[in-house]
Amino acid sequence: MTEQDQDRDPWEEFDRLSPAGPDKVAGYPGGEPVGFGFRTGVRSAKVAIGFAVYALTLGTILVVVGAVVFIGESQWLLLGLMVLIEAVFVLAFRRLVAQARRRR
Repeated sequence: MTEQDQDRDPWEEFDRLSPAGPDKVAGYPGGEPVGFGFRTGVRSAKVAIGFAVYALTLGTILVVVGAVVFIGESQWLLLGLMVLIEAVFVLAFRRLVAQARRRR
């Protein structure tokens, strides 16, 4: 790098650009839509359902590992807590899928 490159402001290039235009949705630069019920900007129900399945799978794996550990240590109260956490994961999964199907 030359000394001239080092002294140059890295944001100078962006300062010369004109604005992209008004936002289609107030407060969201670039006019990205809000989405289908939660603010992800995802327009596809398949993508949202895929995310819901991923979150449920990851949560279930963590709960199963925790349950195995707690059964091995005879920690029945903590096992019950893990079952409760799994129930929350399943309910959240159902809500995400329902929102994805009722998207705007």
